[in-house]
Amino acid sequence: MKIRDRPVFTKSAAALARAGLTPNTISTIGLAVGILGGLALASTVWTDNDAVRRVLWFVAAGVVPIRGVFNILDGVVAVNENIASPVGELYNEVPDRISDMAMLIGAGYAVGAEPVLGFGAAVLAMFVAYVRAQARVAGAAQDYCGPMAKPGRVLLITLTALWLAVTPASWQLGWGPDKSWGLMAATLLVIMIGCVITAARRLFRASRHLRRHAQ
Repeated sequence: MKIRDRPVFTKSAAALARAGLTPNTISTIGLAVGILGGLALASTVWTDNDAVRRVLWFVAAGVVPIRGVFNILDGVVAVNENIASPVGELYNEVPDRISDMAMLIGAGYAVGAEPVLGFGAAVLAMFVAYVRAQARVAGAAQDYCGPMAKPGRVLLITLTALWLAVTPASWQLGWGPDKSWGLMAATLLVIMIGCVITAARRLFRASRHLRRHAQ
């Protein structure tokens, strides 16, 4: 069963449709939620208050995966309720890319990270999506393989934020330049390496598919 076919999503999609929400509106809400998640991550570096910082980590850990849920629901509403829009593909893809960048760049500004790592992860995540889109244009099937497709990125950032929300502050830094990097920096590095592997896998699989069907 595909994740979009799970009852929790189909029932939620039906409820959203009854409430009058279109797929494009759901995509826009998801974009706002994604930006909020990125701001929550970045805001952790703007306060020295440990309690406030932990609240921000919890907010990020809650909001980041919700953005992913909205990205699933817009497609489920469009397909299951047969209310697809002529510009639905744009609403499905563009806000998702912006949300991805907001999450990763925000993580780069978070405590224990470095902006260059966030921007690097965002660029590589965009490249992964670009490879998928170009493979589809070339005639290959849609390929969402990992290991660092969007669900993997969302999961890693969510788990990292949750861990940072509950662990002692003394555990959160201690490596990298001036010992100022922490778990979030490590998470972004893992995402970057994973994105390179994912892009390479998708290119290989698309090339294999195209060569087979050219024979």
